[in-house]
Amino acid sequence: MSGLAALLAGKVDPGVYRWHTELAAADLSESVTGAGWSLAQIADVVETKDEVLGAIGAALGFPAHFGRNLDALWDSLRDLSAPTVLLWETWGCAAYADRAGFDKIVRVLQDRAAEISEDRPAFTVLLRGDGPETDLPDLG
Repeated sequence: MSGLAALLAGKVDPGVYRWHTELAAADLSESVTGAGWSLAQIADVVETKDEVLGAIGAALGFPAHFGRNLDALWDSLRDLSAPTVLLWETWGCAAYADRAGFDKIVRVLQDRAAEISEDRPAFTVLLRGDGPETDLPDLG
């Protein structure tokens, strides 16, 4: 069973993972939605904390009044209504350009991924593509 299949089946805990795969976007979408999850994607190059927050908000369909700060990110992530995979294709650009800002955003994403309940469906971030070394686990 692949790491993605294990994640979608609940055999791997949600989290923020580096993901090394060449799986086509259409195949990924089919796998994720077929398992009852939603898929959001960041494919544009974003480098600053503000750009990253805006890209996450756009990808996840946050409301227009979404404030581009970490508190607003946390609040909006807690409002997700379905299990969600956020595929971030260009994460390395942000990590290289503003490592401190990137790390703060990742901590919020990790905290939300760890918070699962009846009111908080699963949430996972897959970082695909090149980037700097991190202590984030790989999803096989």
